[in-house]
Parts: sequence; C-alpha cells; structure tokens
Amino acid sequence: MDNGTEKNEKGKKKSNPGGVNIRWIATIMAISFCLSVVMSYLSEQALNSVGNAVAFLILFLFIFLGIIFDIIGVAATAATEKRFHSMAARKVKGAKQSIWIIRNAEKVGSFCNDVVGDISGIISGATSAIIIARLIHGSGVASILLSLCITGCVASLTIGGKAVGKTFGISHSEDIVGLVGRLIALFSK
Repeated sequence: MDNGTEKNEKGKKKSNPGGVNIRWIATIMAISFCLSVVMSYLSEQALNSVGNAVAFLILFLFIFLGIIFDIIGVAATAATEKRFHSMAARKVKGAKQSIWIIRNAEKVGSFCNDVVGDISGIISGATSAIIIARLIHGSGVASILLSLCITGCVASLTIGGKAVGKTFGISHSEDIVGLVGRLIALFSK
C-alpha cells in the first residue's frame, strides 16, 4: 500500500510526489465525515426551533462559509513565501503560520475547498430543501415555481460568490494568507 512516500538507499523516507498519500486521504475523509455530521446536526437542530427568516439567515451563513473557505483555499495555492520570511525574521505574529499554509497549500486547499466548501454546499442544499418543504403547501404551479426559485438562488449565490471569491483570493492571496496566519497564531496560544 502506497502512502505517498518511499525509502531511499539509506532507508530514510523521501517524498513521492506522484504517489497517493493514503494517510492524508484517510485523515481528510474522517474529518469530512465528522464535520458533515456536526454541521448537519447543528443545522437541523437550529432549523427546528426558528422561523423562516432565521432559516434563510442560516442558509446564507452556510453559503457564506463555503465562499470564505474557498477564498482561503485559493489564496493558499496562489501566495508565495517571500514576504512572510522577512516578517518571520522580524517575529511578526502569524508569519510562521503563513509560511506553513503556503508550504502545505495542497492540503490547505483540499481542506478549505473540498472539505469545508463542499460540506457547506451540501448543507446549504439540505437547508434549502427544508425551507422549501416549510413554504410549499400542495403541489401546484406556485409551489413548483417557489422551489425552483429558491434552488436557483442558492445555486447562483454559491457559484457567483465562489467565482468572485476566486478572483479576490488570487489577487489578494498574500494578504489573505497573512490574515489566516495571524488568526491561527492567535488561537494556537
């Protein structure tokens, strides 16, 4: 079983860039499962005890969460380390964390874009289905149109938001990575 590394002639592990990192895949799958269960449970519990206005607010929160993490994932892959090395030399908070983000851009991007972004998309779809079920009474044309409008709005907000977010993430990648690095430094103490 290939875990993304192989041993060189001295017996030390060396990176295998073409290999599949089974450990990372298993970890990300476990994290995805746990996050989706927790987010789904929290969403369901919140939606059971609130009105339609708050339910829409929860829906927009999940859409926004997916967009924000998509921006972070794109920024991590687009940023370069140069700026953060001089900051780390001056002991600026978050600089070391920013370098770590950039050096692990593949994993950070996978977590942000695929795990949190996709889970947010799934949860926002389920949330919109719950909202639609609450609002629809019967099976007439008005119910079908309402369902189509809500579904279309959720899809267009998600896709449009992520399109704008990708452009923003690329053009402000180092600022975004720096901010995330500072947040990680703040919460890691």
